[in-house]
Amino acid sequence: MEIRRFVDTDWNGSGHGDEHGREQGVDEHGHGGDGHGLWEVWHEVVAAGESYDNDPASTEQQARSHWLLPPPFEVWVAVEDGDVLGTYKVGPNKGRLGDHVANASFMVSTRARGRGVGRALGEHCLDRARELGFAAMQFNAVVSTNTTAVKLWHSLGFTIVGTIPDGFRSTRHGLVDFHIMYRRL
Repeated sequence: MEIRRFVDTDWNGSGHGDEHGREQGVDEHGHGGDGHGLWEVWHEVVAAGESYDNDPASTEQQARSHWLLPPPFEVWVAVEDGDVLGTYKVGPNKGRLGDHVANASFMVSTRARGRGVGRALGEHCLDRARELGFAAMQFNAVVSTNTTAVKLWHSLGFTIVGTIPDGFRSTRHGLVDFHIMYRRL
């Protein structure tokens, strides 16, 4: 598995580009051959209604607008054999006077869960945030019933600094809490 900067050809996932990141073998709709793209991962995670507050019926354009933010945000993908297995985006949590604290969001496909992809992305993101000069990282909304994520973030040094009671409407559990998690870098 490789973790690398997102290029636009990762969105629909044929997975094989030329030396400039341009997709080879792409059809007239921008879809490639055999790989899964970031759009598929995003759609799968959001449609489940268990960890992101986006509309589960979000369109592809809405997904792009939400995930592919302009600089200073960066998007990274975990790729294996042309398949996007997971992704993260990282950037400042707040504006100018709060931009020393990073924020990040993560998604891992169900196809890749239990294989260490989330941990690899988390560790990579923490290293990248340090390289970008951030002093700390804050997650604003970790769904309490996403116990795998809560456990992972604890293991990577995050603590829960606040909880928003009933802040999320889980499609499976109803009203559940959002945690605010934080760590210094």
